[in-house]
Amino acid sequence: MKGSRWAATAAEMREAVHALLAVLEPEQEGELRTGPARIDAPEWREWTYLPGARPGLSTEGMDGPQREAVDALLATAHSAAGAELARGAIEVERHRRAMAGATGADRYWVRLLGDPDGDGPWGWRMNGHHLAVHVLITADGLRVTPHFIGSEPARIADGPQAGRRLLGPEEDLARELVTGLDAGRRAKAVFAAEPPDDILTRDDPFADPDLLPVGLPHGAMTPDQQRLLAALVRRYLDRAPTAYAQECWSDTVARGLDALSFAWAGGREPGDRHYYCVRSPDFLIEYDNTQDDGNHAHSVWRHVRHDWGADLLRAHYTQQHT
Repeated sequence: MKGSRWAATAAEMREAVHALLAVLEPEQEGELRTGPARIDAPEWREWTYLPGARPGLSTEGMDGPQREAVDALLATAHSAAGAELARGAIEVERHRRAMAGATGADRYWVRLLGDPDGDGPWGWRMNGHHLAVHVLITADGLRVTPHFIGSEPARIADGPQAGRRLLGPEEDLARELVTGLDAGRRAKAVFAAEPPDDILTRDDPFADPDLLPVGLPHGAMTPDQQRLLAALVRRYLDRAPTAYAQECWSDTVARGLDALSFAWAGGREPGDRHYYCVRSPDFLIEYDNTQDDGNHAHSVWRHVRHDWGADLLRAHYTQQHT
């Protein structure tokens, strides 16, 4: 990665990992490195965005400097806007626990994969309720999917954060798109009156675009509708570090934006339970706000070829074998 556009991001992550290791106790470092020896082991593709414990180092018992180091590492996997979203998922989760009368510290789990100072692939992940960030780095690039952000509630009704809608732009852009369609286009885009209860890909280890409805193709939209769809896609891609986000968008443009399609299910008024997805040959995006009477949102960005850095790992092991 030396001299490439990935070098600065990789170096920043490496420094953040070293800063975290410097403030951990030996037992904590052992928990951080929990996992199989090979970075491409099937276990690394196991994930969930539901409540519950995960393998790895928990943030629950961390002191201030340790938690600051984790937060700094989390920020390196994102653009400034993406880091704000990731922090927001944690803040909304704190609100949810407070409203439920729960006490205690945040419960997220961090794991380090491989050796950040070696020549081989390495990476890390941070997972917990409504937050799932997965990073893999090789000499050829960086990957950050699957990437999941959720918000429960989707709109905070009271307290210091009253009115906050963490995933408001994700919802509003899609609603503006679907409500602006004429009857003929809407008939193609809206695939069901009743939305699914969750994202359709759930926590599948591999993303399958065929699980998603095709909906309305980009080529069948007006120019204004196409601009809304592009803005919606960029809202997800731009969660990532700038170089990777730009690569994903450039690949999408090069393949042809007409390969994109948009589908919606459920009501179209604010507060209605609803779901949408964007499908392409390379990636998929899903959003649902269906649980808790339409006040519990999920959003996910998956890459068909890049999830878990599968393409980079394949290239690395092929080169190594050669």
